Amino acid sequence: MAKRTTLYRYLTGPDDASFCHRVSEALSLGWSLYGQPTLTFDTVQGRVICGQAIIKDVDADYAPTLKLSEQ
Repeated sequence: MAKRTTLYRYLTGPDDASFCHRVSEALSLGWSLYGQPTLTFDTVQGRVICGQAIIKDVDADYAPTLKLSEQ
C-alpha cells in the first residue's frame, strides 16, 4: 500500500498572464500555494521573474522518477 507523500514544485517565469495561468492551472489540479511568491529582476531581458512554490498530497510512494507535472 502506498503511503501519503507531499509533492513540491517551484514554478518560475516572467511576470505576465502566462505565469498566472500556470499557477491557476496547478491550483485547479489540486496543488496548493506554499509560502509567499518571489520576484527578481532579469537585467539581461529587462523583466521581472516570478516564482511560486506549490505542494500537493498524493497517495503514492515517493520516487525520484515521479513526474511532478503529471500529478
